[in-house]
Amino acid sequence: MAFLQEIVVLGLLVLCMTAAVSSHSRHSRYTPPNVMRLTDAFSHVSIGQEYSTFFGGSNTKLLNNGSSANLALDKSSGSGLVSRNKYYYGFFSAAIKLPSGLSPGVVVAFYLSNADNYPHNHDEIDIELLGHDMRNDWVLQTNVYANGSTGTGREEKFYLWFDPTEQHHHYSIIWNSHHIVFLVDNVPVREFAHSSSYPSVYPSKPMSLYATIWDGSQWATHGGKYPVNYKYAPFVVSFAEMEMTGCIFNQSALVTSCSKANPSSLDPVDGPEFARLSKEQSVAMDWARRKLMFYSYCNDKSRFKAMPPEC
Repeated sequence: MAFLQEIVVLGLLVLCMTAAVSSHSRHSRYTPPNVMRLTDAFSHVSIGQEYSTFFGGSNTKLLNNGSSANLALDKSSGSGLVSRNKYYYGFFSAAIKLPSGLSPGVVVAFYLSNADNYPHNHDEIDIELLGHDMRNDWVLQTNVYANGSTGTGREEKFYLWFDPTEQHHHYSIIWNSHHIVFLVDNVPVREFAHSSSYPSVYPSKPMSLYATIWDGSQWATHGGKYPVNYKYAPFVVSFAEMEMTGCIFNQSALVTSCSKANPSSLDPVDGPEFARLSKEQSVAMDWARRKLMFYSYCNDKSRFKAMPPEC
């Protein structure tokens, strides 16, 4: 009997140890399908030349002659960068290495927005990486706002198939007249289509590109259950291999750099290869959504009395 009890106790210990590490080894279970590397198709930009400080200047450090940057969050402030140009459609990407260690409440964001110009009618396309507590991995949240529709957030949440704190990984956005596509290491995880049936839900105005880290204690980790613990500060995120290729908006002339009158300046993400996902991209996105997505607003019937029209 004592032997059996020892076996049971040992088994329970193994289960407890497995549970303790399983959430952080989630990435070891999955290998994504092969896809074309869109990030290889566009050139990197100089952060020093193409971005300016958005906030938290003392917590922002440019490195490697401006090719990369470290942004920090501490008790005094978060920090952020904003593109010097505004864009109307394009391909936007960054290689990001997230802060290691416990990071509940920490939000790292790479996103497009025009809230500065349209405070009551703004558009936004978000990649947000939400810090974890002891039981969960970093979470990828994607979101789309259009024409000030902040009351109807279009969030979808995913786990990652790798540890995002060990090295840089690419997080990318395609935005054109056909669709918005969110990609992680070139794997599409979400497609938001532009439909003539409900055009008002699609971002339609020029936007700036932002890279930030900030305190999202009120909502980021389990709805605000776990706030930022500044005992572990500073939280430092690294941005590198930044890409911004698209139609640059000239506010004074109210035009973009893309002109149909000049074929050499056409929208670089409006060709047939960007109008729809390829077969391999569709397969990869199906894989990501089946294996890694754990929340979609389109399945949240308790939140919406009437589901958003695109659902």
